[in-house]
Amino acid sequence: MATLNFRSKSYIKNHHLTVKYHELLADNTASLNPNPNLNDNLILHGDNLVALKSLLPIYAGKVKCIYIDPPYNTGNEGWRYSDNVNSPIIRRWLHDNRPVDREDETRHDKWLCMMMPRLYLLRELLRDDGVIFISIDDNELHHLRMLLDEVFGEVNWLGTITWKKKTNGNNMGYIPPLHEYIVAFAKSIEQVKLNELPLGEEYIETNFANPDNDPLGEWTTTDLSANHKGPYFKIINPNTGKEFYPPKGRYWVFNEEDALEKIKQGRIIFGKKGLTAPIQKKYKFKMSLTVKAESLWDDVGYNSEGTEAIATIFGPKEFENPKPVSLILKILKIGMNSDDIVLDSFAGSGTTGQAVLELNREDGGNRRFILVEMEDYADSLTAERLRRVIRGVPGAKDEKLQKGLGGTFSFFRLGSALDTEGILSGERLPTYLEMARYLFYTATAEQFDPALVREADNFIGESSHYVLYLIYEPKVEFLKTAALTLDFARSLPPSPGKKRVVFAPAKYLDNEYLEELNLEYAQLPYEIFRFQT
Repeated sequence: MATLNFRSKSYIKNHHLTVKYHELLADNTASLNPNPNLNDNLILHGDNLVALKSLLPIYAGKVKCIYIDPPYNTGNEGWRYSDNVNSPIIRRWLHDNRPVDREDETRHDKWLCMMMPRLYLLRELLRDDGVIFISIDDNELHHLRMLLDEVFGEVNWLGTITWKKKTNGNNMGYIPPLHEYIVAFAKSIEQVKLNELPLGEEYIETNFANPDNDPLGEWTTTDLSANHKGPYFKIINPNTGKEFYPPKGRYWVFNEEDALEKIKQGRIIFGKKGLTAPIQKKYKFKMSLTVKAESLWDDVGYNSEGTEAIATIFGPKEFENPKPVSLILKILKIGMNSDDIVLDSFAGSGTTGQAVLELNREDGGNRRFILVEMEDYADSLTAERLRRVIRGVPGAKDEKLQKGLGGTFSFFRLGSALDTEGILSGERLPTYLEMARYLFYTATAEQFDPALVREADNFIGESSHYVLYLIYEPKVEFLKTAALTLDFARSLPPSPGKKRVVFAPAKYLDNEYLEELNLEYAQLPYEIFRFQT
């Protein structure tokens, strides 16, 4: 596999590992759920690199489909590189603090440095049978494909879709572009299964009929021969006596006995006047009436449709090139099922969220979205769009949208970093649940389930190898005196086959007692990583 090299790659390659987990703080005012929670549809406001890292404790390995629409790096977008990486080159980039424009000779390096750690985290969030779709244009397509080959593995490439985004190129450039791309990768090619799409009503009406009143119903025709090795014999039209053999290099798909029987039943027929080669009937009731999505999409609306949707919901509003809902709907139909989660970490105007709500309304599904938006309009545009389509948009042409799609979402903001320095100083003490989430995932690298936490008896969860307990309150006075005691240790229920781990500021037990009681002690906050397997 060819290797993609760019400035500061050696510094950025493992940067996602150094990003700190942050608290996820519910915003009751911005939420459309009276009880905001992390198992709801989510809108998360904050830097998407930090947000993705902070979602890992709950959603690692749970997301079925990812769709992102990152900056295309056209030189006209005004995005800035802002990741805090300890590299002289990147320090200089941050010091300059300039928008990335066409005059920036490092713009491709900056774009790759921005994308690489985010792709690594997105991969961690995907299920083993998950898929990722990324919109892009010609400015970075070649770089993106090589970057994805490195992060996801070249073998996991599913295909690249060409989407016709407008009807004319306005005579711009040497060859005016009418299209963009959507690059699709699987987390594991062995486990992925893309959904097929239903054939349209127009196709069915055009291709199926029953002119001979066949009792089996409407039918279409298909070839009677194939190019793989099979039976070779003559078929005689019983009405005209004309003989037919398979075309050169092809063979019949039925043996001679079956072919004769199907001719009698009228399931193998001959063309007008009986002079053309035999063909077989394919009955509508026997066919799945679905087809794999192909690589050319010219049937899902243009960018102008996305702009019109924003205008319908808000009135005239400035937002550059929002994707049409129909485009995202097609991606979701291919990439996820009715109870799955989709994540969009460049959420923009919230098109992905609306597409999920529309699809759930259409088929009664229970899909969920996670949207991450770092810009200031996360509440006023991204979330507000979804508030309006949930409650109803009076000016919409679609009746369902007029009445409202229904649903809810919880709005969260990034809080303080969960770091050992803050805990030690007492300056930034997270809630019990946030501390439990941080400790459980960081110590075990497994998914954390907040519903299992029992703060009253200090239980925070069970992993493949450990049962974990936490003695903690977000108060400096408590942390100064709290400890693992013999009484507490003896009160813990047995855990056959698994070691019990207690996180606490201190302990009043020696190692012999710990061993005798099948316990391990981890001092807060020093030994968080010791139990990873």
